[in-house]
Amino acid sequence: MDTTAATLDPESLADLVTGQTNAVAGGPAAVSEASAADRAYAYVRGEVLCRRIAGNDLITEGQIADAVGVSRTPVREALLRLQADGMVRLLPKRGALVLPVTAEEMADVLETRRLVETFAARRAVTDGSPTQLVAALQAHIDDMRDAAKRRDTVAYVEADRAFHLEIVAAAGNEILTTLYRSLRDRQLRMGVVNLLADGDVDPARMRRSADEHEQITQAIASRSVRAVDAAVDAHLDDAGRLLSRRR
Repeated sequence: MDTTAATLDPESLADLVTGQTNAVAGGPAAVSEASAADRAYAYVRGEVLCRRIAGNDLITEGQIADAVGVSRTPVREALLRLQADGMVRLLPKRGALVLPVTAEEMADVLETRRLVETFAARRAVTDGSPTQLVAALQAHIDDMRDAAKRRDTVAYVEADRAFHLEIVAAAGNEILTTLYRSLRDRQLRMGVVNLLADGDVDPARMRRSADEHEQITQAIASRSVRAVDAAVDAHLDDAGRLLSRRR
């Protein structure tokens, strides 16, 4: 896999997968310690999401500490957080085992996405004018196409996820939006798998997926519930087939 464009430093990964670091009370030492844990957390999560650390790989505190430039204490905190996220399993005196994305998890995520996204897209075409939504969706598609040209899988998958979140948020149901956001890491990991062919970036798949997003956008713009259902189903069906083949 060509990782030239996709490789991110720990600070960039923190912005991508954890957002801005929360302020911590307790003075400079406490803030520094929290920042170190955040960097270690972002580094490991980013490496897993980019598949530079694969499912079933064993990682040690020492490896992470050396890579990030921190002591082992914040690394332990980071691994505890990653275990709570369901990304790793801690093994006493050995390190942490990266949990793979299972076929069952893929199926569950796609099923949940189909239910939520179909409902939200239907709401978009039946309640009010979708003009602003269509413009926002087109901007995300532009980001996807730009990332595809750069072969940047991380940026591509983020733009992809932002596209679908835009539709879900437009439905105005905060519970559904929160549920959809909770799928964030799973979708990122699955999305990267989906864009690889034999371990390398698949530009043809990236372009085809962007075209599918164009079709969803056009269906919303047409305000046709039937067209929306068909476009969302076609996109998720294609994603499911590719994921099952490339697992």
